[in-house]
Amino acid sequence: MTLALAMALTLAGADAGASELSLQYLGPRPPAPARRVVTLAPSLTELVVALGAGGALVGVSRYDELPEVKEVPRVGGFVDPSVEAVLAQRPDLVLVQPGPGNRRPVEKMAELGVPVLVLPLHDLDEVGRAMREVGRALGRPEKGEELARELERTRQEIRARAKRLPPRRVLVVYGFAPFVVAGPGSFADELLRDAGAVNAADRARTPYPVYSVESAVRSRPDVVIDAVRGYEGGGERLRALPGLREARWLTLSSEDLLHPGPHIARGLEALFELIHGGADAGR
Repeated sequence: MTLALAMALTLAGADAGASELSLQYLGPRPPAPARRVVTLAPSLTELVVALGAGGALVGVSRYDELPEVKEVPRVGGFVDPSVEAVLAQRPDLVLVQPGPGNRRPVEKMAELGVPVLVLPLHDLDEVGRAMREVGRALGRPEKGEELARELERTRQEIRARAKRLPPRRVLVVYGFAPFVVAGPGSFADELLRDAGAVNAADRARTPYPVYSVESAVRSRPDVVIDAVRGYEGGGERLRALPGLREARWLTLSSEDLLHPGPHIARGLEALFELIHGGADAGR
């Protein structure tokens, strides 16, 4: 199971607003700057590396795949971090992307004297705030500001380009077994709006619904984006169904759009090109 699907299924089964923590520090305040850092999500690992502080990482999640952290100890997953494994690395700062399943272990770390920085990453504004806050925590405020401004600038440029083009109905698929899509309020939903698209699952009731095939057929998307990226089968039968076989089926070429981290600006540009296929090449 991919990280994107695991997170989607976790959030689909819980009221995230009621169970998650906001941006805040828990436990004692970290030193300034932090020197020994543990991250509990790949997006946060990528952010630390993008800030030029990869050498401070002493623990990462089991899902991390960056070559820069290949030898860094694993301390559990996004929803099931190991308190013992984290403490064994003697961190002076733990970076956490909150989720319904990890609140208790995160609070336990803070109770045991570990400084924790909680960083929600549900939307692009929160991603920008995380860039700035982590930059400050690691003694790299200028780089954090640079990353945040790059994201804001890219969003403005993509929105301006999208206004000149007809909107496309787009269905983003995170998994085929179960069939999970991006619904209203999801991270991908906001990216689609920036890129000049309409979420074909806009009638879903949750951000990451386990969707019915009938609902997908009725949504009649112009484009289906396969975010599963070859990790599992199951898409062939859907491709043959009326209402879906007429759509352009596209596969993400990278995980920039799956991790709400420092490369999301690059991912947004790629999403625009996927959806519109160079339609504004003459700009």
